[in-house]
Amino acid sequence: MTGYGDASAHIDGCHYFVEVRSLNNKYFKANIRLAEEFQGMEAEFEAKLRERLSRGTVTVTARCSQDSAAAAYAINLGALQSYLSALKQLPDVQSGLLTLDAASLLSLPGVMQPPPNEDARVKRVRDAFAKLLDVAVQTLLAMREREGTVLVADLESNRQVIAERLADVAERAPGVVLEYQSRLKLRVESAIREAQLSIEPGDLVREVAIYAERTDIAEEIKRLSAHLDQFKDMLSRRDGKPLGRTLDFLAQEMLREANTIASKSPDAAIARHAVEIKGAIDRIKEQAQNIE
Repeated sequence: MTGYGDASAHIDGCHYFVEVRSLNNKYFKANIRLAEEFQGMEAEFEAKLRERLSRGTVTVTARCSQDSAAAAYAINLGALQSYLSALKQLPDVQSGLLTLDAASLLSLPGVMQPPPNEDARVKRVRDAFAKLLDVAVQTLLAMREREGTVLVADLESNRQVIAERLADVAERAPGVVLEYQSRLKLRVESAIREAQLSIEPGDLVREVAIYAERTDIAEEIKRLSAHLDQFKDMLSRRDGKPLGRTLDFLAQEMLREANTIASKSPDAAIARHAVEIKGAIDRIKEQAQNIE
């Protein structure tokens, strides 16, 4: 399910901002974007996300900017002088073929030193990010819940379509065998008159029984109806447990029964109903990918 949430705060001269975005995905995947100095918090961020979210591609962006001069890194003059002394010995530097720039020198190991009490600063940042992440995720969940209400209504609409078409199939199914019996009897009687032959009534009954056995869809109707009842119960659940994967699996089972009904029954009316049923199930499968 899609969703968005953000939160920000200004604490002790530092501005903190956390943004959470969610896109549809059958599974959970976290993309966490942090400044290099805070990369160690990535596992904590993902653990907190997994506590609240079970599906979706979730992207988190967290930033921290400090207004005071205390945030500035210090230059280790001793280390910088040591590098300069060594570099000046290079022939290319002495001849002027190679120039030194400040950015490259400052990026050398040990030249830039973090401000004092860096550990305490990281702890403050971690605590601030944790609180803001909770707020942002809560906002995202509220947005996803509104979307979920619309999705549930759509799923229920498709469920009703399936239930109505299945009721039509169940009503039509018994008459299919009777119609076959009447057609077969007429054809047999016509053939007998033309060929001047006779046929035992038992043979006709046996042929009708074989046809009835081959085209019987009572079990498939019963199982599909049971799946629809389970589907409705799941949509009405309010226990907070994820439904998406279970709905997706249930839709696959429903499609299996619908395919069997379509393949076993030669009746054109039942075939049309089966096509509508399968169309509604496909729409359910699509939406089940989006629901948590």
